[in-house]
Amino acid sequence: MPPLIVAEKVQVAFPTAGPVLRDVTLGLAEGDRVGVVGRNGDGKSTLLRVLARELEPDAGRVTWRRDLRVGYVDQSDVLDPEATVRDVVVGDAPEHEWAGDARTRDIVAGLVPPDVAWEARIGELSGGQRRRVALASVLVRSWDVLVLDEPTNHLDLDAVVWLAGHLQQRWPAGSGAVAVITHDRWFLDEVCTTTWEVHDGTVDSFEGGYAAYVLQRVERDRQAAASEARRQNLMRKELAWLRRGAPARASKPKFRIDAANQLISREPPVRDGVELTQLATARLGKDVVDLLGVEVDLPDGRPVLRDIEWRIGPGERTGILGVNGAGKSTLLGLVTGAVAPSRGRVKRGKTVEVAVLSQSLHELDDVAEERVSDLVGRQRATYVAGGKELTPGQLLERLGFRTQQLSTPIKDLSGGQRRRLQLLLILLAEPNVLILDEPTNDMDTDMLTAIEDLLDTWPGTLLVVSHDRYLLERVTDQQYAILDGRLRHLPGGVDEYLALRERQDQARDFASSAPRDTVVEEQSGLSGAERRAVQKEIASVERRMERLAARVDILHERLAAHDQSDYEGLQTHTEELRTVEDEIAHLEERWLELSESLD
Repeated sequence: MPPLIVAEKVQVAFPTAGPVLRDVTLGLAEGDRVGVVGRNGDGKSTLLRVLARELEPDAGRVTWRRDLRVGYVDQSDVLDPEATVRDVVVGDAPEHEWAGDARTRDIVAGLVPPDVAWEARIGELSGGQRRRVALASVLVRSWDVLVLDEPTNHLDLDAVVWLAGHLQQRWPAGSGAVAVITHDRWFLDEVCTTTWEVHDGTVDSFEGGYAAYVLQRVERDRQAAASEARRQNLMRKELAWLRRGAPARASKPKFRIDAANQLISREPPVRDGVELTQLATARLGKDVVDLLGVEVDLPDGRPVLRDIEWRIGPGERTGILGVNGAGKSTLLGLVTGAVAPSRGRVKRGKTVEVAVLSQSLHELDDVAEERVSDLVGRQRATYVAGGKELTPGQLLERLGFRTQQLSTPIKDLSGGQRRRLQLLLILLAEPNVLILDEPTNDMDTDMLTAIEDLLDTWPGTLLVVSHDRYLLERVTDQQYAILDGRLRHLPGGVDEYLALRERQDQARDFASSAPRDTVVEEQSGLSGAERRAVQKEIASVERRMERLAARVDILHERLAAHDQSDYEGLQTHTEELRTVEDEIAHLEERWLELSESLD
């Protein structure tokens, strides 16, 4: 494919950080979908700023195709606080123009929250809302290349899935290009066909998304006899999980590396679930927290949570899903005791000690002047992880702190370093129930892998609220969702949640488009609004059918690879396959009904 952007021997240095990029040569071509990974501070954002014409390199050359249009989304927005959402997203375009454009309507529906008024001023919005509006304002315009720096920040799971689909379909195959930094590993796998790893001033290119990158990186480290044994072991463990626990992702690479697969065969499962449950039961007993007929109302009487029946057991690892405002924080407050139920009862075990890793970094403000080593030194002298006794310093090393950083004042730590320090202090306090509230904020993929490795050995009950699908599937064994104020178990995991959310949206769209004085079935001539609603549902049904068809292929592969003497396992896969095929049949019927209504 012809190059769109070419960087040759690019060098960038900063007075305080020194050289960040050294003699980097790379290109971005038509059809490229590039994910950029690497440790925080290694130059990922600097590289993207150079490609987006936002930063002039100190040396080297960058060339862009003539008349190339590059859209850039930074981590921080520069929106005018006095402008309205309408001003930022569509400018002064008349409503009939932008509302008549299918892509603009889809972007607004996918990113601008329903509770954000079209005429609301930017200065009145929360940080997350501003981020969504800034992203929408770029996507509605026409670009040849999109350069996106952490676009999934502040997006809920539904919006992350929407953004992935938008980038996949934005240009015809083989045209346009994307370079994106994100710590969302599911997103990297879903969108990217190439991965750039930025490290030590250089950029290494790998074919494929995150799973393929991990596979090749393990092989690279093996061939180079890497001295970073701890880091290599983490990536081997990550690879083993990708191949065993996430076959949909691991099947994407179109190649097979025998040496790496030999490593996998010797790698034990990421967690010994039986042993961890036994340890958790010994620390907690059989009772942790029970929510019995619990309901919570707002001060004005409106319900937030209804009819909650939930028994949290020792050693359980549970992910909590839900859109922003669904009641996830309220549910966690019931578990910690910070929220009292309006009705029903909360029963806690006598030995329960809950700790929360919250989204706020202000918890360390009181110790901002202290050095890391002094603060950690006041905690426990040792910590047991995976049967091994570790000092706090060794724990800090596992979480990515270098020796020279131990003397750094806490106020000078980056956001990601503060998050890791928060987690370390919580673990050293030895709670037996741990709640992680959006733990991926400010983390790079390497640090997320290290934290997941540490959590694999943690013998307690774990509750995780996160929009990061990869993290949820990696560290939890079951998922629940808050839908319309009720807590629902998701045997089908995140895929089931997304299907339920899609049905909710379809029902709302169809209800809002139905004529008030006649039944829907009697429509003979649809109005423009009704026709758009039907077309939107048809597109939604088609996307769902595509995802389910891919799921059928995966299940067939699992059946073929499964031990044919394991009748129980075969039956489980067969039943799931039958369920998916039944849902496809139902969707096909719905598609026909909708199509006929447009005739």
